[in-house]
Amino acid sequence: MTKGNAWVLGATGQIGRVAVQSLVEDGWEVTAASLGGGRDARWDEGVRTRALDRDAEGALAAALGDGCDVLVDMVAYGAEHARQLTSLADRVGSAVVISSGAVYEDDRGRSFDTQGDPDGAPHYPVPITESQRTLPAGDATYGTRKIRLERDLLAAGDTLPVTLLRAGAVHGEHCRSPRELYFVKRLLDGRDRRVLAFGGESRFHPVHVSNLAELIRLAARRPGSRVLNAGDPQAPTVAEIGAAVDAVLGRTTTTVLLAGAPGEDGVGGTPWSSAHPIVYDMTAAERELGYRPVTDYVRSLPATVGGIAAQLDGRDWKEAFPAMLRAYGEKLFDYAAEDAWLAAYDRRA
Repeated sequence: MTKGNAWVLGATGQIGRVAVQSLVEDGWEVTAASLGGGRDARWDEGVRTRALDRDAEGALAAALGDGCDVLVDMVAYGAEHARQLTSLADRVGSAVVISSGAVYEDDRGRSFDTQGDPDGAPHYPVPITESQRTLPAGDATYGTRKIRLERDLLAAGDTLPVTLLRAGAVHGEHCRSPRELYFVKRLLDGRDRRVLAFGGESRFHPVHVSNLAELIRLAARRPGSRVLNAGDPQAPTVAEIGAAVDAVLGRTTTTVLLAGAPGEDGVGGTPWSSAHPIVYDMTAAERELGYRPVTDYVRSLPATVGGIAAQLDGRDWKEAFPAMLRAYGEKLFDYAAEDAWLAAYDRRA
């Protein structure tokens, strides 16, 4: 007996691929909708695929027809998408929507949005619970758009039960901007020393796609209006992540620790770098959904690293991972600046 009909929007993205498979294995009849209408090779033949531009006027409503028991949305942002989903409340039993930890701000109003400003690094409590204050809703940034989405959807909770998952640093296969590239490329290029700012102690809580898929599966089973953090069972430091990547590739790297922030040359900065730890509390998900993680960072890492290495093979990193270039710029792999910094460091030693 099936649990019902599930629709997944953004099904061929990094999270969607795994979520579709998890729902199928749990007994749902799944329609996988994406802009291109493609399918993952691992999906069961019973998965229906649908090409859909959810931003085209009336397209989602027409595609849903009589509706579905649960709608899983990987790609919703802002007020417009909230209106779109709530307008379908009479045809959707419940929804599960991916949000982000970027909605949080600390008690001085600092957030991911202020990270680049002087003294702008957020200093959150450890761990961050779902009751932590959030950004003002708006349209200016990723975080303000996500909190607008959250608030508008929760306001419609009487007609559309929705679980919002505030995801940490998403990792796993099929990632367009894998943070692990920072370490993998250096090792493949034969770099045997690396510099890590903030003493290598930066922590930005990761969440593997399979753990997100498990949260989605459980939320689909237990409809309700709620906000939950989404993170792995551990939040390793950036130095621990580097060591774990070394182990996967069988390499040895000497790490040089920089006590403070990266300089203007960017040396020591990484995609995880933060002056203060960012760690999410998972108690609510455990209590409300019975959530238990299906993997952790170290166990999941070999597949992630293997996928990055395969995509890099014979290609420039900027071609292979253009989203990383857009997010972090060419300083991410400025080896000349690193070598100059290390030479100065050696002279002082």
